[in-house]
Amino acid sequence: MVDGFDDLEVRYRRYLTFLARANVEPGLRDRLDIEGVVQQTLMEAWRSAPERAGWSAWLRRLLANNLADSLRRLRADKRDIARERSLESGLAASSAKLGQFLIADQSSPSARLAREEQALRVASALEQLPDAQREALVLQHWHGLPLAEIGQRLDRTPAAVAGLLKRGLRRLRELLSESSAP
Repeated sequence: MVDGFDDLEVRYRRYLTFLARANVEPGLRDRLDIEGVVQQTLMEAWRSAPERAGWSAWLRRLLANNLADSLRRLRADKRDIARERSLESGLAASSAKLGQFLIADQSSPSARLAREEQALRVASALEQLPDAQREALVLQHWHGLPLAEIGQRLDRTPAAVAGLLKRGLRRLRELLSESSAP
């Protein structure tokens, strides 16, 4: 494949995978090919504009469309209007939360680029965590759920969830320090 695509894939795959997992219900993740949706998103992005600036927002929009299509096919027989929501706004909110997680208050182009780079690093680090730790962190920090509700969703006690969160945050910090070391 073209070198530019390889660069795009390396740079954004974990970011898109994290956003997709954070916005698809846990019960549907096993039935949905998230990696395939991410690959399709990257391919569509590359084919339509191999030199596009501002990849993050555009990729989130493509991912939202591809996830919506995949979920629509998956739920074709089980349509429930109450469960539908805008995936694009969910992905944008997840990305914004990823940015808030980094706590940056500047708005210059270089500051925005730095925040985007940091968001990619955080998403990449989150993707490297064990599933249970990542899921607990996403449910608490992205969805704002309390320990008891996270415990119900993960079929664990609140104390076990607290342990997952503590270990997940510790490992996340380690991964982020490793990735920022020269």
